[in-house]
Parts: sequence; C-alpha cells; structure tokens
Amino acid sequence: MQVPAPAPDPIAPDALLVEVAWEVCNQVGGIYTVIRSKVPATVQAWDDRYCLLGPYFANQAQGEFEPYDDQQMAALNDPFAGAVRQMRKRGYDICLGIWLVTGRPRVVLINPYQAYPRLGQIKSDLWHHHTIPTPDTDDLLHQVVAFGDLAKIFLEVLATEVVPPQRLVAHFHEWMTGVAIPALRRDQVPVHLVFTTHATLLGRYLAMNDPNFYDHLMQVEWQAEARHFNIEPAVTMERAAAHGAHVFTTVSELTVRECIYLLDRIPDAVLPNGLNIERFVALHEFQNLHQQYKSKIHEFVMAHFFQSYSFDLDKTLYLFTSGRYEYHNKGFDLTLEALARLNYRLQQSGLEGNVVMFFITKRPFHSINPQVLQSRAILDEVQETCEAIERQVGERLFYAAAAGTDHRLPDLDALVDDYWKLRYRRTLQSWKTTNLPPVITHNLVDDATDDILNFVRRANLVNNQHDRVKIVYHPDFVSPTSPLFGMEYGQFVRGCHLGIFPSYYEPWGYTPLECVARGVPAITSDLSGFGDYVMETVPDHEAKGIYVVKRQEKSFEESAAELTEMLWQFVQLNRRERIMQRNNVESSAELYDWKNLRVHYDRAYQLALERQ
Repeated sequence: MQVPAPAPDPIAPDALLVEVAWEVCNQVGGIYTVIRSKVPATVQAWDDRYCLLGPYFANQAQGEFEPYDDQQMAALNDPFAGAVRQMRKRGYDICLGIWLVTGRPRVVLINPYQAYPRLGQIKSDLWHHHTIPTPDTDDLLHQVVAFGDLAKIFLEVLATEVVPPQRLVAHFHEWMTGVAIPALRRDQVPVHLVFTTHATLLGRYLAMNDPNFYDHLMQVEWQAEARHFNIEPAVTMERAAAHGAHVFTTVSELTVRECIYLLDRIPDAVLPNGLNIERFVALHEFQNLHQQYKSKIHEFVMAHFFQSYSFDLDKTLYLFTSGRYEYHNKGFDLTLEALARLNYRLQQSGLEGNVVMFFITKRPFHSINPQVLQSRAILDEVQETCEAIERQVGERLFYAAAAGTDHRLPDLDALVDDYWKLRYRRTLQSWKTTNLPPVITHNLVDDATDDILNFVRRANLVNNQHDRVKIVYHPDFVSPTSPLFGMEYGQFVRGCHLGIFPSYYEPWGYTPLECVARGVPAITSDLSGFGDYVMETVPDHEAKGIYVVKRQEKSFEESAAELTEMLWQFVQLNRRERIMQRNNVESSAELYDWKNLRVHYDRAYQLALERQ
C-alpha cells in the first residue's frame, strides 16, 4: 500500500488558509462529511492560521456554532478577527466563533440575506463582467450569489489585514461558493485561489438520465445540455470558478474526465477524500459492538418476518445499501439484479441460511406502514409477557428448590398463573398472520412508479417463505427516534455483515469508506472515486474486505454476473472467516485517515502559492 507521507508541519508557515463551503455548520449534503471530517487534520497542520467561511442559516447553525462574545472578540489579535471587526464597523451581519466538532476550528459565518437589497446590482455585474445568467425565480441562486458577493468582500478585507510576507490562500468547494472566484480575479484581490468540484453539476444530471453516460461524455455540448436540464446558471458559475482559480482540483481520477469534457479545464490535482478514523475506532470492542447491534437488527427482523414465518437468525446474513435515491447512479438496479440471481442460486444450492437485504434511502412517504408498526408493537408485548412469565417461574422455581426435598425439576407449567398463560396464548393468536412480510416499511407517496418496488414485483422477490433473499426497503434514514430500529445509522452499519455500493456514477463515495471505518466489509465499483482509489493504491484489497465490481467498459449483464459471484462467495464464508475478514477490514481503516490523505490538499495549496 502506497500511502503518501504526511506533509511536513507546518505547511507554508507564512500563509493563512480560508476554506469556503456552503456546508460549514450547515448539514445539507455530502460535502459536509468531507469538510467536517477533515477539520482535525487541517487544524493540526495549520493551527490558528486556518479558518472556515460559510453562510449563516440560524436553524442549521444553532446546534453546531458557538459565536465569540464581545469580550472574546476584543481579546483576539489575528487577521481573521480583524477582518470581522472591520466588516462589523461597516454594518455587516457577520460573526466569528467555533464550530463544535472535533478539532474545534474557527469559523466565520455571513448572513447572505443582508445582500438581498443589492441583488439587482450583483446579478447585473455577474452578467456584464462574467456572462453568468441569474434568473429571478430561483431563491437558492439568490442565496448563492448573495453569499458569493459577501465572501468576496470578506476576503478583500482579510487581505488588508495580512501583513507581507504573510500570504492568503482561499479554498472554495463546489459551485455554490465558487461564484466569488471570478470577481476576486477581476479585482486582482491578493489571494491565491483553489477551487474543488466534488462532482460536476452537469455530470450528475447526465449520468442520472443517460445509461451510457461515459460513452457519450466526449460528445456533450455543455450549454445545450445545461439548458435542457434548466441548470445553465449554476453550470456557468461552476465553469467560471474552475477557469478563474489558480489551482483547479477534483476528488478522483474519474471526475478528472468529467472536468475535461464538461468544464474544459484539466484539473491540476486530485484530492481523495478520507475520514477522521479516530471517531470510529473501537479497538478490541468492534467485534462486541457487531454482536450488540446485530441483536438489535434481530429484533427488527423478528418483528417484520416472524409474524408470517420464521427462520434461523444465527444463519442469517444482514446486507445493506444506503445513500441518495438515485436508482441507476447508486447501483440499486445492479444490486437488485444480483440479489435476484443470488436468491435463485441459494434456492438451487441447498445451502442453509438466509440473507436479509436492507435498502436505506430517502423517499417521500405518508407514514410508516401500520401493519409494520402493529407487528413491532405486538412483538414487544410478546416479549413483555415472556419476561413476566420468566420472572414468575424464576421466583417460584427458586423457592421450590430451596424449600423442597425432591431433587427433580418441578412441572414448570404449574409455576405459571392462568392469567399469564391466557395472555401468552392471546398475544400469540393476535401476532401470527398468513400475509407475506411487506417489502417496504412505509407508505410511499408514489408507490406505483418506484423503481425498487417495481423491480421486486417483476422479479417476484417479495419475501415469499421460500425466498432465501429477503428485502426490507426503508425509505427513511435510520435514527434512534425511529420506532422500527431505535438506533443510530452507524450502529446499524456495525450490526450488518456487508455493505453493497456498486455505483454507476459516484465521484467519491463515503458509504463504503464508512463501512470500512466500522470494520464492515463493503462492495464498491470502479466507477466510484473510492473504488478507483482502492484499485490503484491498495494491493490485495479483497483480503482487506473491499470488493470492487468492474463497471468501466462492462455491460450491465457482465457487472451483474460479477456482483452475483461476489455475493455468492461471501454467503459461503463461515463465521470464523467472516470474523477474520472484519479484523482485516478494521485494521486497514487507517489507510484512509485524513492524516495520511491531507498531504494532497497541502500540495494543492503549495501550488496555488507558487502561482500569481
């Protein structure tokens, strides 16, 4: 494994770094995970020369942001605080404080709505100076251009606080903040600019709508396609940021191709994403945690399936996939096809055991299926009844043993009151049903057109008793407040045996990486940035529990056959082999820590400092 050596600390000791992202203290997308997880490693290298900049949205920030009070602000003597004080004197609504995450970085948040009175002028300047159109009907675009203008003003003011030979680097993530870059270059503000696209906006739209996206990439006319999808303003902003930055970067070799053909600039560097592995480390406890959370999943499975029929939970494997609902992009279509084939193969093989496959995603729904809720409630009542009988039998058995002279075990049935016998019988009578366990746990708003449901109906993969692969489609995120699981998503992951993420379009892909960090084997694809990175840098990755489905230049049929074979080999592992594999997965997680991967960012900053 070739891991880049950590960059010498500190990098560029005469430079300040401002990292600008829409997701600073604002959890709205995957970039939030990138920024938040990278903070500890960045703070370690840059210390008080580092600050984040983002938009202030009160509802999002209140749980994550702690502003400095006036006394704390007065005591600060650095360029970031100086710039904030200057802007406050000019009447701007801006605050400096701490992001309450590991590393506790300093953060500047600016209220974008304060620029709304000047929106007309800002939009006019974008059009006349940079030919960036901004329609009047899109409030998100208004927020973006307002924040972009305010970010530019902040960096201008900050540049006046920087005393040579000190220099200023500003790193912008995604088009939503990159709109500031063209104006900064036009006004020749002395700041070295880095721009990262994590996934080109047009690429995501094209991949969702074209099953042969990669074959057609070279023929795309960006402006016509952007107009077709009604995203021309955002795509134009993204292109302007990419061309205006001193250093243009992306997150994987896969998105390099997109940048070349859709943004017309070759990236200067690839910045692979990592995780703060320390947050996930459980040391010798991780196997115990797997058992603990698997037992919670057992409870759900019993409630969901055992009302109709039962199977041996000790011989059941829990597989899952999760992420944004993009049926083709996320590889849900390929996963379902492979599961249907695995189901048939298991039925024909005579092997013991079952597979329960969870689809965890987000879809509009009316409510949790009442049948699912009722089943869970009745099972809870069954459990309470059994525990009451257990207590009663235990107390009376203990008394009989202490008081009696007969060494034989008494009739346990005689130790139970008639009340509990009757309640036990009636509870079980209301529990059992002849209906099949439902495939989906919620009532969707649009059940008839849902791709996952339509596939399982066509394939008759509908949780028949003879099906060896069972499907649970949970169109909501797993959370402790859910009456079905009652656990965190990370706990759910630890309780599963395998994560399946064979994406067709995935610029990076955090879900398999989060599996690895928790000691859970994962399947990814060579069309995900993470999968491509693993193939390039991790020898013998399957032994480390990371399987990569080949999708580049492969037909759907070829990829489905390969994924089916991977699943077939996995279900044949015995318990000892699975434990050994989880050990290997957990021990390899350190390879993806930001402490190792941060060096790519620091090299990009060094390159930006070398360019004027």
